[in-house]
Amino acid sequence: MRLLLPIFLILSLLAGCDLLRSHESTCVACHQGLEPVSETHGDCVSCHGGDPEAEDKKISHRGMHGKKNPGVPQVWDKTCGECHQYQLSRVRSTLMTTNTGIIKNIQLTWEGEDGQLYATRPAETFAEDGTPLGLNSVAELDNLAGELYRKFCSLCHVANESNQVWTGSHGAGCTACHFPYNDNATYEGGDETVQGKWPYSKTHKMEPLPDNTVCFRCHNRSGRIAMTYQGKNDGNNGQVPTDGVYPGPDLISGLRNATSITPDIHHEKGMECIDCHTSRDLMGDGYAYENMYLQVEVTCEGCHGSATEPPRYETVTRENDEAVRESRNYQRQVKLGDQMVLTAKERKYSNVFYEEDKIWVVDKRDGQRHESKVITDTPEHIIVGHERMECYACHSTSVPQCYGCHTQYDLREKGRDFIKQRETPGAFSESEDYRMLNPFPLALNQRGRISPVTPGCQTFVTVIDQRGRRLKDEYVARFDGEHRLRFAPFYSHNTTKKAVGCAECHSNPAFAGFGQHVVEGDSLYATLICEKSEDKPLDGFVTLRDGEVKAFSAITRENSRPLNAREIQRLWAVNQCLACHPDPKDPIYQKELDYRALDRCLNRPAPADRDERSR
Repeated sequence: MRLLLPIFLILSLLAGCDLLRSHESTCVACHQGLEPVSETHGDCVSCHGGDPEAEDKKISHRGMHGKKNPGVPQVWDKTCGECHQYQLSRVRSTLMTTNTGIIKNIQLTWEGEDGQLYATRPAETFAEDGTPLGLNSVAELDNLAGELYRKFCSLCHVANESNQVWTGSHGAGCTACHFPYNDNATYEGGDETVQGKWPYSKTHKMEPLPDNTVCFRCHNRSGRIAMTYQGKNDGNNGQVPTDGVYPGPDLISGLRNATSITPDIHHEKGMECIDCHTSRDLMGDGYAYENMYLQVEVTCEGCHGSATEPPRYETVTRENDEAVRESRNYQRQVKLGDQMVLTAKERKYSNVFYEEDKIWVVDKRDGQRHESKVITDTPEHIIVGHERMECYACHSTSVPQCYGCHTQYDLREKGRDFIKQRETPGAFSESEDYRMLNPFPLALNQRGRISPVTPGCQTFVTVIDQRGRRLKDEYVARFDGEHRLRFAPFYSHNTTKKAVGCAECHSNPAFAGFGQHVVEGDSLYATLICEKSEDKPLDGFVTLRDGEVKAFSAITRENSRPLNAREIQRLWAVNQCLACHPDPKDPIYQKELDYRALDRCLNRPAPADRDERSR
């Protein structure tokens, strides 16, 4: 008898759902054809709660966790967290749950900063330095910034269900990623009792490794990184019917017409979002960060090396190594002795290997192998003067830029507050002036490196009170004490093998932040003018008048700024070299340029002027 008991317990664990389902319950009897969650998940009640013995539907469903979704944050501790405590401790503080970064940046750009940090729900967590950190509920942020987040932005965080957006709906909590919705949030599995009903996940089967369609559900707005990655664009197309009588080729949320552009090279090679991003990028690492760039640990240099240093790697020496645990559902699992490439935070990737003196990225879902070219010490990547360039400053093709965002807040109407879960006075609406992909402006980002920037945000605010009076009319909010529009450093996820041409970047002032323009002598005049100014560009942040460079918009990250006059002068001076030396591999670019000599050449009189003087 003593021997049989442990054997029975082992068999129970190995059998998972199948053994537990052998005892017929009213759950199984009613929901015939329902897909098992996975081989290791227990019976229905262990996740959903309820009474599996009751014959009456109401009694059987009484006490269920989260109604039909046991993955919602309100019952995390009783459901997913019972078995997945490690994952839950991370997800609680990830930015995809808290949205602290979005809320903070809205406060900064909508005059709502009060020195406190907010989240979708109040939380006691830890800052990135390990000190205790309290996050206040954004429901308490009683100003226009709080209203904007709750009514306009909050549906995309994973703690809140979104079920009325075509191609953009998702569940709340763990189910947002691991139990994906279809395009119209209806069930299409084998359980006839909920067949076609809304809102439900596509099936009852868990997806341990979400595919790109899951990411697309949220990341098709704002920066639109899921769109540009897959080669899609929704800008300035006027809903032209191109697919029968419907907008196309792809109709996406908000009745937008997504057309085709050049996709990211990683997408062309068959890689999915999760093949670059670690679980810590998405689910967090247990610490609460104030911006996404602080949480994300992947960089181009991780797999490709920098101009001067190759990728770093470490050998797996423990059976409980994080990379081993994470790869359990991969096609290619990590084992002892594997040499794993390190992220920017010195942690091991779980799918990037150093083998045979090469770097290999292995797709997590299908096991496809990709050799990652290392660019260290290649001549085109060790150009003197390019030390501060982000890889994607040269290798981005399309960067979504939305200029002139006109936002109206009307207190005569009611709007849905998705955090408070009720309608309250005040409804938002918005329109835009212009959108483009290329060229894109460059500036210094939070790392002190030169990267693309995009409007973030260029908001003109109108506030109408209950009597119809305009309290604010196309108001430009203050940032750092001044009324000005803002740009933000941005990686568009539209990387291509071919870089922006040297002459294109060095000779087009739009890349330096001057916007669309015409040249007159030693001045640049904008052609897309901000409505609040007679001479400042809407699509730029610097001006040139009589040879003098002035910046007027802000770059909204710590340590970020536009290029200064000396940097712009050097940028343009290189054009004299490019006329005869267009190849970036040319040895002349491996040494410091003599800018004084270039200045002398630039200011040298033209031949006609010299002839005139000699007379």
